[in-house]
Amino acid sequence: MKKVLTLTVLGSVLLSSTAMAAGFHLREQSAAAQGNAYAGATAGAENNAYAYYNVAGLTRIKGTQFSGGATYIAPKSTAKNVRAADGTRDADVQNVVHAAISPYFTISHQINDKWFIALAGNSPFGMITKYDEDWAGADHGVTSDIKTATFTPMVAYKATDKLSLGAGLQIQYVWAHLTNGNQKVTRTDSVSLNGDALDLGYQLGLMYEFTPSTRIGVGYRSEIKHKIKGDMKSSGSALPGEYGKMADGLLNQDISAKLNTPAMLSLGIYHDVNERWALMAEYQRVFWSSFRELTFVSREGNNKPRSRYISQVHEHWRDTNFYAIGTSYMLDEQWKLRLGLAYDQSAVRLQHRTPRIPDSDRIWYSVGLGYQYSEKLSFDAGFTYIQAHDAKLDTRLTKNDGNDVTADYSNSIKVFSFGLTYNF
Repeated sequence: MKKVLTLTVLGSVLLSSTAMAAGFHLREQSAAAQGNAYAGATAGAENNAYAYYNVAGLTRIKGTQFSGGATYIAPKSTAKNVRAADGTRDADVQNVVHAAISPYFTISHQINDKWFIALAGNSPFGMITKYDEDWAGADHGVTSDIKTATFTPMVAYKATDKLSLGAGLQIQYVWAHLTNGNQKVTRTDSVSLNGDALDLGYQLGLMYEFTPSTRIGVGYRSEIKHKIKGDMKSSGSALPGEYGKMADGLLNQDISAKLNTPAMLSLGIYHDVNERWALMAEYQRVFWSSFRELTFVSREGNNKPRSRYISQVHEHWRDTNFYAIGTSYMLDEQWKLRLGLAYDQSAVRLQHRTPRIPDSDRIWYSVGLGYQYSEKLSFDAGFTYIQAHDAKLDTRLTKNDGNDVTADYSNSIKVFSFGLTYNF
């Protein structure tokens, strides 16, 4: 009986939690870099915000500098042709993915000709998806709200006139709120999972300047292994008797889960063609496959070691590639125009796609403007339109428990970013 409850009631909650592991990577940590669709971000180092992509670039930032800004992410995701397991047509679901604001800041200081330090704060992962509680796929997900905050103290060293090295310590906090609905086995209206964790990772960087106008950069952000602690709660009425008590005990308790946010390896190149034109390119590999499984255990104090195990789901995310090219043009001494084009590969394929992340491959179209107000103060703004390929959902292929549902997703994202840089 316990096995039945685990598979039928907890299975969909476990599946939904993989959204946290696959995550929604937020590259938007620099308004200037966004204007080029993050092409050359690992080699750009136009201000200290680029240290998110490559900490070694801090050696190009002289004196003391502050940069900060925010990105408004406005997605549009519609689920069409929604059908339940019995073939019944459900209403289209509008605005599946909700808008969010992602802030960032970096403050850096040059100690001497060789050593540079900085502190950065940003949100590298996050998403909000929400459906109606009675939609056909409620077993597989209703609400997914994932937030992260990362603070990174960094240091960079100029080893030679051409070679710079850097490292940072990622201090990452993650918070998650996930809900499911309509669990028929226990007559439960909804099941919710709330949890958080604070864990550490690291960042490494290298920059090599062939000439004053040409440089390459390599950046690496490590995998961070999180141990989420929180609680699982249910609403509604359970079945009577011992069966109902068992269901209530499984669905209302303190739990923990181990999961990883992925490592990322980036390679960028930047080249000044002349005093006005610059060209850049970027490649990034995101190692989503490092998240192999998600295991939930109970944290109830009176449980025996073997009984603490609740359930386990094996994942099938794949490593992804990101490619970008860009150019910048100085319109005059104060204004800079930026353009960029990128291709972003999804970690989720049809046979593993869930309503939590109706993701697909995407193309980025970016434009940006930089304005040098004075010797100390400058502003940057960026706009990106992301066109996602149509995505099909068929939960029969995922082989996870819950009422099956099929749907066709149409996704696009508009991203607005603004930042400022001040040199003390």
